[in-house]
Amino acid sequence: MQHTLRRAATAQCLLVIFALASGAAYAKDAKDISIAVIPKVAVPFFDDCNHGAQAEAGKLDVKYQWVVPQNTQGSTQVQIIEDLISKHVDGIAISVNEPKSVESVMKRAEKSGIKVLTYDSDSPGSGRSMYIGTSNEAAGEQMAQTMAKALDGHGDVAIITGQLGAVNLNERIGGIKKGLANYPGIKIVETQGTDDDLAKGVSVVETTLRAHPQLKGIFGVSQVGGPAVAKVLDTREFGSMKGKLEVLAFDDLPDTVKGVRDGTIQGIMVQRPVTMGKLAVEHLVAQIQGTETQAKDIDTGVTVVTKDNLSSYTK
Repeated sequence: MQHTLRRAATAQCLLVIFALASGAAYAKDAKDISIAVIPKVAVPFFDDCNHGAQAEAGKLDVKYQWVVPQNTQGSTQVQIIEDLISKHVDGIAISVNEPKSVESVMKRAEKSGIKVLTYDSDSPGSGRSMYIGTSNEAAGEQMAQTMAKALDGHGDVAIITGQLGAVNLNERIGGIKKGLANYPGIKIVETQGTDDDLAKGVSVVETTLRAHPQLKGIFGVSQVGGPAVAKVLDTREFGSMKGKLEVLAFDDLPDTVKGVRDGTIQGIMVQRPVTMGKLAVEHLVAQIQGTETQAKDIDTGVTVVTKDNLSSYTK
């Protein structure tokens, strides 16, 4: 009996050795998989990402954690990833604040066997398996076309962005510049960062409007831009510009939607954050279990929302 058991054990070991030697791997049970999703910072846009990711994690029956940085400094996300490596999570999805700062630690996570992808904001040099989110340059071009049409091809405009080093925001700005190249009568007179902080955003918008009283349009390329402009145009000093200044924003935060309703904001580039979160977890699990070996970037798209479709658009 013991001899038979020994032979069975030996045969099983040989099968494992053969599987490892041939590059095969056993799929990990879903209940044993742990996923961590990291946003840039705590803002409503990422609440939507969390809802999508959490729902998909529940559907797939994997362990899930949402790890929110306390600020937008790159070093904070580095520390979070280092902590997750020490906890031996199986997968990490991250919306990156500073692309260069996380490259090394993301590569280290991959080398330790953790699957890593980016969503919303990329770090192309990090070795991540894929990027899930908006094709930001294309969205920027679409934003530029919308502005050019509204201004009839003429006027000074400003760009209000978030973190100056964020890849996704700079791609949007690049798309805007590319789109406006066809309209020499439109000039970008300011590009200012807010660090995705609403109070700083309000101050930046006020300073920009004082410096350029003839400004015809503002591009808000991060989620802070729309609410910041709306707050400023609701003040006594700048209230006369409401409805005269063409304002285009990103993301349908409550204050941004309210701005469209009351005429402060003319259009919103609405992304699909719930979809981003859902797909991030879905693809991490597939990569961990070995069912996805050739990952490709996914463009989740945008919808231009105005008063006309404010009650009918979907994410």
